[in-house]
Amino acid sequence: MEIPYSIRNIIGDRPYSVDCVGMSDAQVICFEDMVLKIGPEREESVNEFRMMEWLAGRLPVPEVLSYVCQDGRCYLLMSRIDGVMACDGQMLEQPKRLVKLLAEGLRMLWTVDISHCPSDNRLDRKLKCAEARVLNGLCSIEDAEPDTYGPGGFESPKQLLRWLKEHKPVEDPVFSHGDYCLPNVFFKDGKVNGFIDLGRSGIGGRYQDIALCCRSLQHNTAGCYGGKVYDEAFDLSAFFEELQMKPDYDKVKYYILLDELF
Repeated sequence: MEIPYSIRNIIGDRPYSVDCVGMSDAQVICFEDMVLKIGPEREESVNEFRMMEWLAGRLPVPEVLSYVCQDGRCYLLMSRIDGVMACDGQMLEQPKRLVKLLAEGLRMLWTVDISHCPSDNRLDRKLKCAEARVLNGLCSIEDAEPDTYGPGGFESPKQLLRWLKEHKPVEDPVFSHGDYCLPNVFFKDGKVNGFIDLGRSGIGGRYQDIALCCRSLQHNTAGCYGGKVYDEAFDLSAFFEELQMKPDYDKVKYYILLDELF
């Protein structure tokens, strides 16, 4: 694909690698000190740029170096976050340390003042977006969790949407990453060093990030992405102990089911 001149002028002929970690449909090109993310031009891509600009100075997020949308694609060139992803093997080998750092990351997110946040992803808006996706046939059954559809589950995304509307929980609004999964959190020197993939970030329910983090922890330790299966079964109660919260597994289930429509 033709990379816009303003971005080519910055990256020059630097060596690079292609990052294939994660579930995004964007192409991610990694340089030594920069990352170029290329994806379809849509609301999520635009929101990522907007939120990274807004979060500068509020959270450790990449610095926007250049941003161009042309011919239906968005090109986001940003600084590269140092450290290792939370899904790195050395972290998965240390579950107690891992959940402590992930809980620290959530508390960092929750300290952000949402009074002037330019992105609102609370349930009313998310359910409207989910409805539009269902009506346009954009929700894949094949990529869903094994027990979401079929025997014992929902017949279709439409039925799932109806259930989500009827069982909408009370929200506790905070600043939400929106996709708080292990590949999107970086650690360095025993601390949280940065957050990436911020296209779904904004005001949201506290359990939005808790739920997707729980799912990501279970999937990564169970080898769902082709990696090692860790002998020690992951205990979600340890995660809630680090958060100093009484777990609400109904909300965990709700937000995981909601994510099936995105």
